[in-house]
Amino acid sequence: MSFFSKIFHPSSYAPSAPSLPYSYDQQGQTYSTTSYPGNYSHQQQQQSYYGQGTSGGGGGYSYGHSGFPPGTSPDVIRSFEMVDRDRSGFIDENELQQALSSGYQRFHIKTVRLLMFLFKNPHDSRRLGPKEFAALWSCLGQWRGIYERYDRDRSGKIDLLELRDALYGIGLATPSSVLQVLISKYDDGSGRKIELNFDSFVECGVILKGLTEKFKEKDKGYTGTASFDYDEFMSMVIPFLVSYD
Repeated sequence: MSFFSKIFHPSSYAPSAPSLPYSYDQQGQTYSTTSYPGNYSHQQQQQSYYGQGTSGGGGGYSYGHSGFPPGTSPDVIRSFEMVDRDRSGFIDENELQQALSSGYQRFHIKTVRLLMFLFKNPHDSRRLGPKEFAALWSCLGQWRGIYERYDRDRSGKIDLLELRDALYGIGLATPSSVLQVLISKYDDGSGRKIELNFDSFVECGVILKGLTEKFKEKDKGYTGTASFDYDEFMSMVIPFLVSYD
């Protein structure tokens, strides 16, 4: 059995890990139009472009360089419109934080910046357009479903054992030493059991999944070993681990 067949295991009962966009690797763009969980259920509908409407003078106007993907939930479009106060068709990190904090729960700005990096607009790395926002929202919806599934005591938070099971459930059999490193960064020094809210769970998940996928690109034989030069290693790790505060 190869190293990565242990780390990445097939699972017939668990959802697959939400896919990260290719944009963080500068390999182009892949945006998901999968269904939204809960209140954001996917409905077949005609393509909706953000900003379609009529100006005061009766002329049509359109924001940004593209619209939302076909089938985007009206609630997602509305969330984008509510925070795009300058009507530019793009939102910055503060506006994204506001949108996510109203749609899910409060997101720390460092998590928002990590998501901005992963779903960055190829034309403007500091702002997201409708396509990027829809893809990010869909991805978070999938992570939310995983989070709620493995919060077995319904505490609203994920502890170490629940985190281990959640990661295993999406195909990441994470070594206990790695889990300890991950969860220790959320230790507030109070001595209480460390538990993750949704914001922190997303941060852990995307970092672990992203770094594992980058490592696998170099480990073609799935042996658990890979060769990197210094520049390659730093370019791979720093975007995920740099302080976004």
